Amino acid sequence: MSSDILKNDIRPDDELSLQIGERDGIRDKLKRMCRQNPLAAVSAIVILIFILMAIFAPIIAPYGETEPDLLNRLQDPSLTHLLGTDELGRDLFSRMLYGSRLSITIGILPSLISLIIGVIAGLVAGYFGGWIDYVIMRIADVMLSVPSLLLAMVVMYTLGTSTINLFVALTMTGWSSVARVVRSHTLSIKESEYVEAARSIGVSKWKIMFRHIFPNCIPSLIVLFTLNVPSAILSESSLSFLGIGIKVPFASWGLIVNQGRQFLFTQPWLCLAPCVAIMIIVLAFNFLGDGLRDVLDPYMQR
Repeated sequence: MSSDILKNDIRPDDELSLQIGERDGIRDKLKRMCRQNPLAAVSAIVILIFILMAIFAPIIAPYGETEPDLLNRLQDPSLTHLLGTDELGRDLFSRMLYGSRLSITIGILPSLISLIIGVIAGLVAGYFGGWIDYVIMRIADVMLSVPSLLLAMVVMYTLGTSTINLFVALTMTGWSSVARVVRSHTLSIKESEYVEAARSIGVSKWKIMFRHIFPNCIPSLIVLFTLNVPSAILSESSLSFLGIGIKVPFASWGLIVNQGRQFLFTQPWLCLAPCVAIMIIVLAFNFLGDGLRDVLDPYMQR
């Protein structure tokens, strides 16, 4: 009988109104973020501009990514070359555009993969508990105890320097913090009345985890994702700067900094341009994460 009550409690019209109300609630929160935290709104626009520039780099870039011109090497910024040229005569502005594709992709994709791994690990650990929780959390503790950049360096030196291995290294360093956040949410939600009701009518454990518990973790995960992306971008830039990240002839912002550092006192723009781009994208993601936290975290709302 309780099963029939739960199934018939919400009619199709009610479900539609709930979905509309949910969309309106999200829209209201985003409007409130733009009104209360304009810096977060500007940061979202900046991130969108960077992503669009990366997508349309082949159209925007006036020159090719690896197109040398030895007769015009180390040129100052001009109308012909907006950011000058490097030691091989390659247009720095074009390399910056192409480099944004790798830097932003390596920032977003490993963060997304580590988010998925962390969500599954956190849900399983928090819901099942016992030795499963113990094993998963101890592995997460070990991963958190090692500096992420050092762990990424060990992975790159062990597996070799390639783009795929760089994805693996950055994914391994990001899932543990996500798992701990999801586990804490799961522990606080799994004893709730609606979860107990779902369990009493025979809903499977996996369905309870992903349909009833996981949606409550989404606001925290959105904020965590926006804070993990700049960390991944900085890690990629650091690894490429050290020579164990992206390899030539491909371009990334960290690799461009590494190649331009020898001309720091003669042609400083070769280093400063990618450094400024890294700083802007990292600050934009951090400001956006702060703004989303203010509107999505119920403890931050008055």
